[in-house]
Amino acid sequence: MTCRGLVELLTDYLEGVLGPDQTARLEEHLERCPYCAEYVAQMRRTIDSLGHVRAESLAPGTRDALLVAFRDWR
Repeated sequence: MTCRGLVELLTDYLEGVLGPDQTARLEEHLERCPYCAEYVAQMRRTIDSLGHVRAESLAPGTRDALLVAFRDWR
């Protein structure tokens, strides 16, 4: 697996919906690639810190701006 391949599968991996074969390949890559391992650790910290932000706590317009920013993101 390449670093780019890991990034493309990361959301499914973190949500636990990645198939067993792909999970094994991704985790093998993480064992060999300190850069991706740190990237995954950063994503986990971000989710732990911000994964529970409620829409009501956002400043006016922030929710709409985020929706616009991520609407066509791939």
